[in-house]
Amino acid sequence: MENCIFCKIINGQIPSFKVYEDDFTFAFMDISPINPGHLLVVPKKHFAETKDYDEVTGGYVFNTAVKIEKALRKSNIVTCEGTNFFVANGTAAGQEVFHSHLHIIPRYKGDNFKVRIEKSEKPSMDELKNIASIVNSNI
Repeated sequence: MENCIFCKIINGQIPSFKVYEDDFTFAFMDISPINPGHLLVVPKKHFAETKDYDEVTGGYVFNTAVKIEKALRKSNIVTCEGTNFFVANGTAAGQEVFHSHLHIIPRYKGDNFKVRIEKSEKPSMDELKNIASIVNSNI
């Protein structure tokens, strides 16, 4: 994609602080981190959202994230007490850059970042069964 900032980072047109690269993924430091050590894992091929991934790409993105999260926890520079993996797909989910990316956010007790989940009305067992069946039929 011609005007995609992440494609430009991957291609070296925009500088970044690369953490990892393989044939399918590129990981780099987030320039507006939530906490120190916050970084992004992106597929090298341009995909707007994870729904556009093929299975190989999805596997590589997640495997790269796991590999980096382990390295982050081993480091003596970022002593995180936990991590969040975060992906926003689409505007309604808060996606701002439309090149799919997975955030790895180091977490610390007392940090200011909050993941707040407000539950909707609890569905009935029949509703859950119906949704599960429909999703399963689309796999």
